Amino acid sequence: MSRSAPASAPSKRSSGRSSGTQYLALLTELERRRRANLLAAYRPYPRQAEFHAAGALNRERLFMAGNQLGKTRAGGAEWAMHLTGRYPDWWRGKVFDTAVRLWAAGVTGEGTRDNPQRVLIGPPQQQADWGTGMIPADAIAHTVMGRGAPGALDSVVVRWGGGGDVQAGESVLSFKSYEKGREKWQGETLHGVWFDEEPPLDIYSEGLTRTNATGGITIVTFTPLLGMSDVVLRFLNAGEMGEQRLK
Repeated sequence: MSRSAPASAPSKRSSGRSSGTQYLALLTELERRRRANLLAAYRPYPRQAEFHAAGALNRERLFMAGNQLGKTRAGGAEWAMHLTGRYPDWWRGKVFDTAVRLWAAGVTGEGTRDNPQRVLIGPPQQQADWGTGMIPADAIAHTVMGRGAPGALDSVVVRWGGGGDVQAGESVLSFKSYEKGREKWQGETLHGVWFDEEPPLDIYSEGLTRTNATGGITIVTFTPLLGMSDVVLRFLNAGEMGEQRLK
């Protein structure tokens, strides 16, 4: 009759190594999920929250502040909410109850790529990390490359809504620049235009016109570098014109 030796119990050293590996794997997965859904963690500081809330009553808003004070981050977070329909419980601003068509724009193609596109999508030069911006990775359905600056996108199709009684839809985000001139801003019907950096008045007016049919919105986020420009003067008269200005 043959007998087999009893299986030896795992050593404490190997058991501890296994637990450590599992812990590191868990931390890695949690970090991956966090980076793939920055929108869920967004919590505005008071001036950002005031800027968002003003959208409930004002079609036109300006967030004017110094460098590195969260202007572009606030614009990106709000645009991501409108594009996805994922409004948090604390949200008191503008709400769209359908998929939307939005533009995000900067002074040049490179500027648009390096600021609003980066904040919304992720690092322009690292496509493997697209989906680590404010638009959650699982909401990005399709991207269309631009023909200008390397890494620049022309547009993004974003999954909107879904679940419960709400049918899933698709929003479209397009990237623009001021350098192409007013003619490139004509014709489209939009729910919103985000100007990241101060636009010329004719570009701003054309962007605003694009939202008239939908009762849509414009937001402007910039550091004042051009002095008392026409766009700044427009918002300085906000009390008379019914617009909202933050500075």
